[in-house]
Amino acid sequence: MLFNSLPFIFLFLPAVLVGFHALSKSPRSAMVWLVSASLFFYAYWDWRYLPLLLASVAVNFALGRVLTALSERFAAVPVARSILLLGVVANLLCLGYFKYAGFIAENVAAITGQDWHVGRIILPLAISFFTFQQITYLIDCYKGLTKGRDPLSYALFVCFFPQLIAGPIVHYQEMMPQFTRVRDWGLKGGNIAVGLSVFTVGLFKKVVIADGVAAYAAPMFDAAAGGAEPTFVEAWAGVLCYAFQIYFDFSGYSDMAIGLARMFGIRLPENFRSPYKAKSIIEFWRHWHMTLSRFLRDYVYIPLGGNRHGSAARYRNLLLTMVIGGIWHGAGWTFVLWGTLHGVYLLVNHLGQAIAGRREWLRVTVPAPVAIALTFLLVVMAWVPFRAEDIGTAGRIYAGMIGLHGVVLPEGYAGYVGPWRQLLADLGVVFLGDAGTFGGKEQVLYLLGAALVTWRFPNTQALFRRYRPVLRQSGQSIAPGALTWRPDIAWAIAVAGIGVVAITSMTKVAEFLYFQF
Repeated sequence: MLFNSLPFIFLFLPAVLVGFHALSKSPRSAMVWLVSASLFFYAYWDWRYLPLLLASVAVNFALGRVLTALSERFAAVPVARSILLLGVVANLLCLGYFKYAGFIAENVAAITGQDWHVGRIILPLAISFFTFQQITYLIDCYKGLTKGRDPLSYALFVCFFPQLIAGPIVHYQEMMPQFTRVRDWGLKGGNIAVGLSVFTVGLFKKVVIADGVAAYAAPMFDAAAGGAEPTFVEAWAGVLCYAFQIYFDFSGYSDMAIGLARMFGIRLPENFRSPYKAKSIIEFWRHWHMTLSRFLRDYVYIPLGGNRHGSAARYRNLLLTMVIGGIWHGAGWTFVLWGTLHGVYLLVNHLGQAIAGRREWLRVTVPAPVAIALTFLLVVMAWVPFRAEDIGTAGRIYAGMIGLHGVVLPEGYAGYVGPWRQLLADLGVVFLGDAGTFGGKEQVLYLLGAALVTWRFPNTQALFRRYRPVLRQSGQSIAPGALTWRPDIAWAIAVAGIGVVAITSMTKVAEFLYFQF
């Protein structure tokens, strides 16, 4: 079941809200209701994987109980460490089988020449997210940071449907205090108003903007996957459309998850904060999939040694962490390349800062628009392998982006250039009736509209900042903006308007891109 589907919006969500409110005087009953609704939500996709989710919850809860008990006894630390290792390895093996067995077998077969195969394995929905979330739980239990002793609370922590499928990756200790505040249970007008408005903004981002530009991104990538060589304009237009597609797709999902949770009086951690406004790659990763970045920092980068063993080790650990982050997104060399690119970006960014810190004469103040544009360009270039079917497809698109396949524009554009046509022709620009996968003025208008919303409008957290839509994180601040949501008639009409546009645009329900990870 998708957040952006009519059955979810008009049947599932109202039924869950009504049942939650009816049972709110008995918090345990309300929790049972939410867990049951969340399991139904998950099973709606494919009930055959529900036992896997339930088994994962049961095993990790049991391991957490043991680790919690052992963490209170200093002499049991070696035993606790062994149990933690067992739990983490078991989770990773389960994830590895479903997500990476086929990829590993394919590469072993290519290296050895043997006919290795594991058959068709269907990736269980959300396995990456609920696996990582439970690994954090086990580690926190080992450290004594979490003392979860209630199986119902733990099941709700893992399965709460607004964040089950694609995050954010939450910590037990930041959710449990909210689930156990009895006075907040039941439907509150303020929570419904804020939550429904945030959800509607996210729905508009997904259905109208993300799915709109997706119609122009897919043809170019599909053609390149089939062996076509995209021209300069085709390649750049398609890649830019994908850059905005994934941006608004993930931003829309994050808003919808936050809005759904808020309807139940729950605040989720912030997971997305205008990353295309970042002035550096370091800042980009502080704003894109923020809870995944937190996980990679706390449970991969720091355990690898972080920056504790000198600069060379720090840069190695940084690169390894981003490669692992790339592999987490998918089993394929394209994701390895994407992670490696971002690892190199971060390495250069940190190295540049370190050098500038030691050499005052190397410090250069780059105007904010230039820094934002350069960061965006680097991110766009890295999206190519992330979206491409394989490395060969990515290579053909890169070749097109640097002009190796020529520059072709629609014949109708010739009138706009007037006397410059001959000069453009001398530079290799060709005007043809068929411009391939380039969608012409319609595609350009979609790109301009997406760019306008990205860089000129406040993000959702800034828009709703008066009503604290998300959990605040240490060191995170939101710059004030002129446009601010209020619970009044004018905003109700505005939100209803974009809601109507979004719902009437739902002619074809499309999955969120992060569902495949």
